[in-house]
Amino acid sequence: MASLTYELTLAGLAVGSAAALTGIGLIVTYRATGVLNLAHGAVAMVCAYVLRQLVVVWGWPLPLGALVTLLLVAPALGLALDLGVFRPLALRGSPPAQALVATIGVFVLLVGGAVLLWGPGARDDAPVLLGDDPWAQLAAVVALACLVGAVTRWTRFGRELRAVVDNRPLAVLAGIDADRVAAAGWAFGSFTAGLTGVLLAPYVRLDPYGMPLLVVEVIAVAVIARMRSLPVAVAAALAIGVAQAQLTRLHPRGWGEPLLQAVGANLFVVALLVAALVLPGVGGKGEDALPPPARPTRVPPALWLVVGVLFLLPLGLAGSDLHTAVQVPALAVILLSLVVVAGRGGQIALGQAAYAGLGALLTALLAAAGVPTLLSLGLAVPMVAAAGLVTGRPAIRRHGLALALATLAVGVAVSRFVLTQPYATAGLTLGRPAGFTDDRAFYALELVVLAGCLALVAALRRGRTGRALAALRDHEPGAEAAGVRVPRLKLLAFVLGAALAALGGGLLGMGLRAFDPEQYDPVRGLLWFAAVLVLGADSLLTPPAAAALLVTLDAGPQAGTAAALTGLLATLTGRLPPLLPALFRPTPRPSGAPDELPAPASDAPPDTDPAEPSATDPGGPFAAGPDRPFLADPDKRFAAGLGGLPGAVPGGPPGAGPTGPPGAGPDSSPATGPGGPLGAAPGRLPTAGPDRPPGTDPGGPRAIGSGGPPGAGRGEPPGSDPGGSPGAPGGPRGAARGGPPGAGPDGPSAVGPEGLPGAVPDGPSGGGPDEPLRAGPGETSGSARAEAHGAGPAGGRRHGRAAAGPAEDRGRRPRRRPAVDGARPPTEGPAPPPTTRTGGSPGPAGGRVRLRAGPVPPRTGLRAHDLTLTYPGGVTALSHVSLALSPARVTALVGPNGAGKSTLFDCLAGTLRPRRGQGRITLDGTDITDRSAHARARLGIARTFQRLAVFPSLTVEENVRLGQEQGGARGDPAAVERSLRLLGLAGPVRHRAAADLPTGTLRRVELARALAGRPHTLLLDEPAAGLDAAETAALARILAALAADGLTVLVVEHDPDLVAGIARTVHTMEGGRILS
Repeated sequence: MASLTYELTLAGLAVGSAAALTGIGLIVTYRATGVLNLAHGAVAMVCAYVLRQLVVVWGWPLPLGALVTLLLVAPALGLALDLGVFRPLALRGSPPAQALVATIGVFVLLVGGAVLLWGPGARDDAPVLLGDDPWAQLAAVVALACLVGAVTRWTRFGRELRAVVDNRPLAVLAGIDADRVAAAGWAFGSFTAGLTGVLLAPYVRLDPYGMPLLVVEVIAVAVIARMRSLPVAVAAALAIGVAQAQLTRLHPRGWGEPLLQAVGANLFVVALLVAALVLPGVGGKGEDALPPPARPTRVPPALWLVVGVLFLLPLGLAGSDLHTAVQVPALAVILLSLVVVAGRGGQIALGQAAYAGLGALLTALLAAAGVPTLLSLGLAVPMVAAAGLVTGRPAIRRHGLALALATLAVGVAVSRFVLTQPYATAGLTLGRPAGFTDDRAFYALELVVLAGCLALVAALRRGRTGRALAALRDHEPGAEAAGVRVPRLKLLAFVLGAALAALGGGLLGMGLRAFDPEQYDPVRGLLWFAAVLVLGADSLLTPPAAAALLVTLDAGPQAGTAAALTGLLATLTGRLPPLLPALFRPTPRPSGAPDELPAPASDAPPDTDPAEPSATDPGGPFAAGPDRPFLADPDKRFAAGLGGLPGAVPGGPPGAGPTGPPGAGPDSSPATGPGGPLGAAPGRLPTAGPDRPPGTDPGGPRAIGSGGPPGAGRGEPPGSDPGGSPGAPGGPRGAARGGPPGAGPDGPSAVGPEGLPGAVPDGPSGGGPDEPLRAGPGETSGSARAEAHGAGPAGGRRHGRAAAGPAEDRGRRPRRRPAVDGARPPTEGPAPPPTTRTGGSPGPAGGRVRLRAGPVPPRTGLRAHDLTLTYPGGVTALSHVSLALSPARVTALVGPNGAGKSTLFDCLAGTLRPRRGQGRITLDGTDITDRSAHARARLGIARTFQRLAVFPSLTVEENVRLGQEQGGARGDPAAVERSLRLLGLAGPVRHRAAADLPTGTLRRVELARALAGRPHTLLLDEPAAGLDAAETAALARILAALAADGLTVLVVEHDPDLVAGIARTVHTMEGGRILS
């Protein structure tokens, strides 16, 4: 027994030594380049073949052949990969996902090239380099690990390596040649791969498919070492190798014997599965997902007709040609699953071959049990979908590289433990359904199934789920901030992808009339993934085109052609655009194309029975209704000039009448004429003035002549900070002498056609619905603008505490905000009959809107309570921070970089969550600390990002519609139209892809998407980043007007002019604390 244990231990050490070499090479390459080389096994296979070619075929001496292979061929191959594939990606600043796809392309290319050169068969005559003694291998591994550790720790190159790993741009600025470091990493990684290959080749099957996958399995040791620690990688490899060898001595009786034997032979697969699904993932969060398509394209309908005709042509074939063509529709259905998961969802899914194999296996097992074949397939699909649910749940919280490893691990595990095991697949045959046994009839059945699947996926992509998936792919944090339930959506994509793969796998098995595990090998799954990405992962034309290409090339005289060509194209990822989309010009919807928008606001029926929202109702101030004139009819807001609407007296611009803008008569309105700034027209809410009932509040921007800042007169809940300074009498906060923010002495700034950042002129000038805001000729800048924003002898500001507002505004009871059913804009027609219920808010034409029965609790808003947050490494970002955002106020957060502003902002938005006992976040008194970002968005907390978070593959309208569909306005489609009109995006620009627009316009798109969800709280992270002075001034007017309309706004900003112009309360942060 002792002798057996010793022998098995030696055998395990031999296997573990080879695995340790792989781990060392992968870690060094990853640390030098940031790339996890999934092609490591393919390089090992090529080097093993080269050594065999030199020694066995050409008769070279073994030492000479080994030196040439390990010291010339292997490093040269690594340098070629660096110069030809990965360095161009690094110079272009490509995302990590493209480098990962390139490694898959290298893997497929080398496998295909090996098949072309040496054939697909296995070889058993590989030369033995170090003999059967495992101690020599172990000594070589330990010596190599020690050498690498010494070099990285005590040499100049090691210091440069660590510097490049920590911060490559900074290392380059310090004079370090990062390219040289990367080249050395690739050369050394290829050397270790070659050494692994020549050591393993005599003891495993040397073939182009098996050996690369065997080396891929031992990636587990590098993942266990977190891609950093060489000692951990070596120890893990040796331990797993010894344990795997010892398991071979166990021979239990009964059903568990074949399963235990499978585990004993594939313990590295188990380790990979555990490391990929259980241990903390490697890679970044959301930043290494598959990039979106550069430009959205549509396939011309005529081309679909051509494709349909081409797919009908095989019906006229016979014999072997028709039998080969039968595989194409089935493979197209499998590849369609990748379009859903990888193309539309942006997830790196490398295990689809496993789901296809499970679909074929379950169909065969059910058919063997007597179930009709078609019914067997119908039952197998939901069973595999359930398996996708089980395997996808632990994988959905992974991103990029970690997700790729998790899906690859699932695929390899299913292949090793299920598809290739005799206990599950021995003696299985798979026939065709009755009535479809003939190739021609079965091909016609496959075409019907393929057409149905394409129609299903097309409908999914056009709808709400498709938009959410595209947003998830384009910008995951932005999608979650818009209200997208990211984990649930990812799981849906994986389940649907598993179901489609199972359906295609079952059809493929029926077409071949047998269950063949090699058809669903994980290596083949990598080939499928690369083919889809090369042709265009988000195109519905890709599955049929890729299937036809792969089947046709594999059916040719040279096996491996499809893999070699696909791999070569995949190595050019990031430099070569996807082939199919490149054939068509981007086709944005023409300006006159019909759309799915609701009727314009002027056509919407009046609402007569609104209900009061709850304290946390996300409807907030953006709900249309008679108490929201500013948001209910943006056209008139634009016609008046966004900054000029409140144009107040006394203290207003020169020439202003008692209720109007400069030059207006005493009773004129800037929007419609007599009756106030918004309220004279039928169906509009009258503003403050002699005709208003006493004690009422319009709920819109600050009433004319009432004095005080915007939002005054709304009341403050108990314990809130009124904030701000009174500013000039009669004007909104930040107005100069009663004018709008940024207005000059001649009156309010006009709304112009180009407005917020870099808008595309797509409508007539003069403030139409498609015209963004432009700073008017009276706009001030610099210190003058800051003085205007804080004008008046009473306009002083103290950080963290604002002066009290005018006396007439203090002590006013809290405003009760009615909302309108359906949140439709009011019509311009006759006003609905007024109700007579008391205690309501004034409705159109002086009527009243009924409120929800019962008392309305005061709004306390969003608050942070004693937050403390420490990052890994001991850096304290927040230390006992408390912050209260007063309703209907703009609060600013300022401070130097590193002060903790962004961390506090992310805690409020839900991106970061403090540990239990380290503070709370409350909304209207309800603890929401544990709520995710998407849950907070649905509660009415919207946010924007410092770095633009728009979805470039969607149009402007689709970006905004996503905010409405996923946020708090899901039952109010008209919110999309209101947001577009409010931000000047309602014209032809609405149909343009966001990828085509400049920064300024994208800022408006992001803000419009946030407002489309009807939030009550808006969090803005440096909203003026990238904007010029005029665009910043226009943004200030928008924010001031939104706050005046009841929106709670938090701004994190470095622009002192913007902060001085709009903020009622300013808090200064430094060192993770609020100083004032």
